[in-house]
Amino acid sequence: MAGKFTSSTQAIPNVGDVPRHIAIIMDGNGRWAKQRFMPRVAGHKRGVETVRAMVKACIARGVEYLTLFAFSSENWRRPVEEVSFLMNLFVSALQGEIGKLHANGVRLKVVGDLSAFEPRLLALIREGEAKTANNFRLTLTIAANYGGRWDILQAMNQLALAHPEKAGCYGEPDLAPHLVMAYAPEPDLFIRTGGEQRISNFLLWQLAYSELHFTDILWPDFDDAALDAAIGSYRRRERRFGRTSEQLGERTPAVKPSPSAMDEDA
Repeated sequence: MAGKFTSSTQAIPNVGDVPRHIAIIMDGNGRWAKQRFMPRVAGHKRGVETVRAMVKACIARGVEYLTLFAFSSENWRRPVEEVSFLMNLFVSALQGEIGKLHANGVRLKVVGDLSAFEPRLLALIREGEAKTANNFRLTLTIAANYGGRWDILQAMNQLALAHPEKAGCYGEPDLAPHLVMAYAPEPDLFIRTGGEQRISNFLLWQLAYSELHFTDILWPDFDDAALDAAIGSYRRRERRFGRTSEQLGERTPAVKPSPSAMDEDA
């Protein structure tokens, strides 16, 4: 299915009131637990419940793709005990949720450098992807041991091996099919919970023209209302993709776009 979707730097994508693809950095689990005098791992466990709720909320709102940053390539730097808990939590979540995802028409994809995972976890990932492969109500992507720079480098290496004769003449259409999310359109809306305002090596290529929404709400507290607020912010943005406001042929939004939406398009 690679090459199916429009690149925002090559052509102007179709946009609508509801983001077709939402990508989220689920930040704040540890702080949520700390505020309640609980171990950090309790926050991660509660965060899985929020994932379940967000899958349902996105389906209800007509979102077609939901991508969640579960574990970055830099998260191995965390305490060994926490990393071990996260791996075990991933296993238990897959065991408990794959059947539910399939029953609700959700396709599961897991992207990242999966070679670092234990065989049991890798087998569950492959099983879940195979079981849900023909579901298209919502595509849920879990980015695990993923990094945006890693993604671009692995794509470049694949391209160089596939077409060495074109070295020095590669273009975006050559590279794009080798990115791990070539099966999905670029995110319309990026959300980061927990108060931090950075993208932390997440989908560096794919977020080129995504609208960014940052919230202080910690991930375990992120609910339907918070999602609606993010989508509402998205709807007030003027998505120009390099054009001027006059070219859009639309009235300037009643609410002034936030600074995160005011970029080089101006």
